[in-house]
Amino acid sequence: MSSGWGAGSGRRLFSSLRGYRPALLPSDLLAGLAIAAVGLPSAIAYPSIAGLPPETGLYASIAPLIAYAAFGPSRRLIVGPDAATMTVLAAVLAQITAGMPAGQAADPAALASAVAIGVGLTCLAARFLGLGVIASFLSRPILTGFFAGISLSIIVGQIGRFTGLKIQSEGLIQPVVELLRRLPEVHIPSVLLGLAMLAVIAVLKRMNSVIPGPVAVIVLATGLSALLGFSELGIRVVEDVPTSLPALALPDISGVPLDLVVSGAISTFLVSFGAGIITARSFAQMDGQTTDPDRELEGFSAANIAAGFFGAFPVTASDSRTAVNFSVGGRTQVASIAAALALVLVILFLSDALRILPVPALGAILVAAAAGLIDLPALHRLWQVSRTEFGLAIAALWAPIALGVLQGVGVVVGITLLHVLWKMMHPRDALLGLRPGRDGFYKLHRTPDARPVPGLSLCLLEGSLLFFNADTVRARMAEIAMDLPAGTRWFVLDATAITQIDTTAATALDQIAQDFTALGIRFGLAELNAEVRDLLQRAGVLDRIGRDMLFEDLGDVLRAFQRLDPATPPPSPVPPQPDPRLPA
Repeated sequence: MSSGWGAGSGRRLFSSLRGYRPALLPSDLLAGLAIAAVGLPSAIAYPSIAGLPPETGLYASIAPLIAYAAFGPSRRLIVGPDAATMTVLAAVLAQITAGMPAGQAADPAALASAVAIGVGLTCLAARFLGLGVIASFLSRPILTGFFAGISLSIIVGQIGRFTGLKIQSEGLIQPVVELLRRLPEVHIPSVLLGLAMLAVIAVLKRMNSVIPGPVAVIVLATGLSALLGFSELGIRVVEDVPTSLPALALPDISGVPLDLVVSGAISTFLVSFGAGIITARSFAQMDGQTTDPDRELEGFSAANIAAGFFGAFPVTASDSRTAVNFSVGGRTQVASIAAALALVLVILFLSDALRILPVPALGAILVAAAAGLIDLPALHRLWQVSRTEFGLAIAALWAPIALGVLQGVGVVVGITLLHVLWKMMHPRDALLGLRPGRDGFYKLHRTPDARPVPGLSLCLLEGSLLFFNADTVRARMAEIAMDLPAGTRWFVLDATAITQIDTTAATALDQIAQDFTALGIRFGLAELNAEVRDLLQRAGVLDRIGRDMLFEDLGDVLRAFQRLDPATPPPSPVPPQPDPRLPA
C-alpha cells in the first residue's frame, strides 16, 4: 500500500526520487544548505547529553541522511539527532557501563554505535512483523508529558556547561542543590556567556528572524572565542572536532553484555520511533499527505544501521530540520543528500574553527532545544479537554524525572497499557428507547425526550467481550437488572459493537442470560456479527438463550415484542441515516 507521502509502494533504492525533475534541483540544494546550517549546532551539542564526542553528532548528520534518502518513503522528512532520543541513549549507556564486568570498560562511542545498529535491526524486525501499529501505541498526550520531563532533565544537565563546574549529582533537584552549595566556585564569565547566547536565541525566535538562533550562536560564539581567546579566560571550548570522515566499521563492543545492548536498543527504539512517527505524521498533514508507519520503519532502520556502521548514534525524524526543509522549499530527498555533503565539507575544511566553540554556547543551544520540547499549550488543552489524559501526561512527565529515563520509558509504556486495558475493561453501555414521532432508537441518558419501551429493556454495549472484562460486564449487567422497572419482561443486548468475544466471555454471557432468567426476565441478543455468532453457537450459548430471542436488528426486537404485547408502540421504518446508537 502506498504511504501517500512518498513514492508509492516501490521498494527499489531511492524510490522517493522516482520521477525527479531537474527543475527541482535549485530549491533542493538551497534547502540542503539550510538544513546543514540548522543541523550543525545540534550535531555538535547533542552528543554531550550522552557524554559522546562532538564528531559523533556530525557523523549522525551525514550517513543516516543518505541512508534514509535511499530507503525511506518520504520525500521531505529529514532524519538526524534528537534531544529526547539522546537522553534515553545517555541512560542506556550508563546502564550498560554499570553492567560491565569489574575491571572492564568500553568506548562510549562504540557502545552508542552498537545501540544504533540494534535500533535499526529492531526497526527491521518490527517492519517484517507488521508492527508499525506501535506508532500509535504511545499517545500524543503521554509523549507530550514524557518529553516535558526529559526536557527538564536536559535543562538541569546543562548546569555544568553554564557554570564551569563538574556536577556530580544526578536527578532533577540534587544538581541544583549542589550548585547552590558550590556557588563560590562558579565561573562567572562562563555563566555570562551562556546566558548571553541563550538571550540571542530567544530574541531571534521572538523576532521570527530568518537566521535560526542556534546558527547565530555558533557563528557569534566562535567569532568571539577567536577574538577574545575564551580558552585563556577559563571558558571551556570544544577542542576535539574531527578532520576526517568516518570509515565503515563494525563497532568494537567485545566484553559488553549483549543482553544490555539489546534491551537498551529496544528502549531507545520505543522513544525514537514514537517521536519520529509523530513528526512524520505532523509534516505529512501539512503537506496534505499520509504516512505508512511500516514503510517509515524501513527508512528509520536504514538510517540507524548506517549511523552505527559510521561511528554515530541512534537517530530519528528531526522536527527542526524537516521544518527548515519545508520553509525553504525542499521538495525531495535530494535536500537530505545536499545537507550531508555540506556537513562533509564542514568536517574537511572548518574543523579548526569549530574547535574553539565555547561549551557554554552549546549549553545554551541545548537549553533552548529542551525548552522547545515543553509544549505548555498542549498540556493546557489537555486540561481543558480531558482531565484523565492530562493526568496521564503529568504521570509521564514525572516518570523520567523521579525514576530515571530508562525506568521512565517502562513507566510510560506501563501507563499506556493500563490506560488501554482500563478502557477495555470498562466498556460503556447505554439503555435505548424511542422518541415520539421520530425514527430509530436513542440513548436515554443523552436524549431527554426518549422513553423506554414499557416491559422491554434495550441495552447497547460499546465494546468487545473478552476474558479481562467479562466479570466487569457481568457485574454491570447485574446493576442494570436491579434498576429495571417492575414489569420488565425482556432484556435484549444490542451486540452491534461487540466485534470480538472469547470463550471466557461466552461463559460470562451465558451466566448473564441465566441471571436475567432467575429474575423472570427473558434475555436476548440483537445484531450479532458473524464471528461472535459462530463462537457463541459452538459454545452452545445461543441454544440456551433460544432462537426466538435472537434478532437481526432492534426493529425486529420491537416487532417481536409487539406481537407478545399489542399495546407496545409500533416500530417506525428506519431511513438510511447514521446510526444514532453509536457514540457521537
